[in-house]
Amino acid sequence: MRESILTIPVTDIFEPKCGCPICRLRDMLESRTVDYIMGAAMMEPDVRIETNKLGFCHVHFEQMRACKNRLSLALMLQTHLQHLQEELSKKSLFHGQSAKRKTVSAVNESCFVCSKIEWGMSRIMRTLFEMYEQQEEFRKLFDEQQMLCLPHYELLLEMMGTSLDKKLHKRFSQACGELMKKYLDELEKDVSHFCKMYDYRNTGANADWGNSKDSVERAIKFLTTR
Repeated sequence: MRESILTIPVTDIFEPKCGCPICRLRDMLESRTVDYIMGAAMMEPDVRIETNKLGFCHVHFEQMRACKNRLSLALMLQTHLQHLQEELSKKSLFHGQSAKRKTVSAVNESCFVCSKIEWGMSRIMRTLFEMYEQQEEFRKLFDEQQMLCLPHYELLLEMMGTSLDKKLHKRFSQACGELMKKYLDELEKDVSHFCKMYDYRNTGANADWGNSKDSVERAIKFLTTR
């Protein structure tokens, strides 16, 4: 696979200042990978070898199914199923049921798209921390983000220990905390307002929903990144 499609400048991710920047990074990597394999790349031998072995998770199967080129998906499924048949046949003949279960477990837990996202994320996140250390301008850009979702807030603090100069730990953790907590507070108010709008006293053509109409969806994304 051409790894260049998974190379995204960090500033391109942070400049929009809309939503969680790490979610944007994941979404960009995800979109590029799905578009790539649903195009001509699905006929590349090295890609097919990987997709045959790894398969896809439910989330990425659904994203590929939503693409217009269903033939590409069918062709990948065809050879993936054939590969799985061969592997299970070998294990049942020579290694018994235990080895067969391990093969099935490996397929159930692996995904070609997830593996490429993880590859791209690990390299871009490394660059992110390097830029945070070296560039005051980027530190300000980081502070100006709209929010951090809860899972990516945890991820950044976890990576900070091994990826960032200790002198900047306090500043970075405070910046992350402020981005997460500010949005959490706003979100809680919006969800609470949404609930109140179902009171009969708040019904009518002029009912003021404020920013609460999509608060349930935003809360789910904040809590899960999806």
